Amino acid sequence: MPREIITLQVGQCGNQIGIEFWKQLIKEHGINNEGILEEFALQGDDRKDVFFYQADDEHYIPRALLIDMEPRVINYIQTSQFSTLFNPENIFISKDGGGAGNNWACGYSQGEKYQEELMEMIDREADGSDSLEGFLMLHSIAGGTGSGSGSYVLERLNDRFPKKIIQTYSVFPNQNETSDVVVQPYNSLLTLRRLAQNADAVVVLDNTALNRIAVDRLKIPIPTVSQTNSLVAMVMAASTTTLRYPGYMNNDLVSILAGLVPTPRCHFLMTGYTPLTIDRHISSVRKTTVLDVMRRLLQTKNIMVSTSTKNGNYISILNIIQGDVDATQIHKSLQRIRERKLASFIEWGPTSIQVALSKKSPYIETSHKVSGLMLANHTSIHSLFDRILKQYHKLRNRNAFLDQYKKEPMFKDSLDEFDESRECLESLISEYKAAESKNYLDWGNDDNMRIEEQQ
Repeated sequence: MPREIITLQVGQCGNQIGIEFWKQLIKEHGINNEGILEEFALQGDDRKDVFFYQADDEHYIPRALLIDMEPRVINYIQTSQFSTLFNPENIFISKDGGGAGNNWACGYSQGEKYQEELMEMIDREADGSDSLEGFLMLHSIAGGTGSGSGSYVLERLNDRFPKKIIQTYSVFPNQNETSDVVVQPYNSLLTLRRLAQNADAVVVLDNTALNRIAVDRLKIPIPTVSQTNSLVAMVMAASTTTLRYPGYMNNDLVSILAGLVPTPRCHFLMTGYTPLTIDRHISSVRKTTVLDVMRRLLQTKNIMVSTSTKNGNYISILNIIQGDVDATQIHKSLQRIRERKLASFIEWGPTSIQVALSKKSPYIETSHKVSGLMLANHTSIHSLFDRILKQYHKLRNRNAFLDQYKKEPMFKDSLDEFDESRECLESLISEYKAAESKNYLDWGNDDNMRIEEQQ
């Protein structure tokens, strides 16, 4: 029985990657832009019900909520060729339409202001599911709405649906470009606290690495937002294939995350994908055997987070391999990777790569036989958090740009929220560093070293 998943797209970035994700999904399921199943896909054995439901006239509607505090991106979606795909009742734009001004506190306050309408939409969608498994939230951590309103929605989801899985696809800002959002470090820090405390898993999508991949691997000199978003959509679609084309294992979110997140706090995941191609006619890979794909997935240049996996250890790896693959090839490839010590694992847990085999969509032609997605939990992710913390300290030491936060209720009387978020992030960094030692499981018993769950 399908276990349904509701997708929440919050803010400009969340809705931009969201529309790319749905474009990919309807292609893979043989559904056209209006939500009508194409004739060639009538006999498919895929599970559309996980992400879609059928209207009375049989057309498919995404289980998606589109939320933004300013209208530009959602207006674009509503006037595009996908205008009839989404349920109009599931679209929320704030009445004043002014946005959150790239300010986390403003986004959070607006989430609070519109909580009744937002929760009513979420409840209605949840009630329409037979066996709801959980939520996917797509957002950015650096702006105003995706970070602030996204944080508020995360907290409410956790309160309202404590037994449902909450997984996010969180876009981290590009560190190599000067941002026009000067308060990005503040927004990122405040959002990371909510991701640490209110999500079961966070798939980190790092714009620094996505841009590098587009330039170096796909040979696009100046990547557009749309091109990096289609890379994100490819990763998201691949990470959900075992739910939509189910096999014997990994056919729900619980089973995917059970092996990836052995301890609750270390739940920030990185991804790798190969072969990389945005345009079907351009492929950077000539040969795709299973071994070739699995070896490439471990190469830093294919990993979509700007940290080096040469430092630190893997806590866990799940490779989702798509294509017509023989199980003996998988076994041989794993043996070869082990012999060559291509992946360094932690000492306190199982040291093996998990593999899930998945069908490819029969409705999309690809130039390669086998493709692979890696979902990995790796201790080097803390360097990403270190960077955000350093940038935060630069601003905070000068008390820069705090006035716009003090205008909002949460910061009116004190700035404790910043200090608590900083402590939470420092503890998270310590947790990942401690995970590199063989005594990590004992480390968690020391009360002084725990993440303080300040709610």
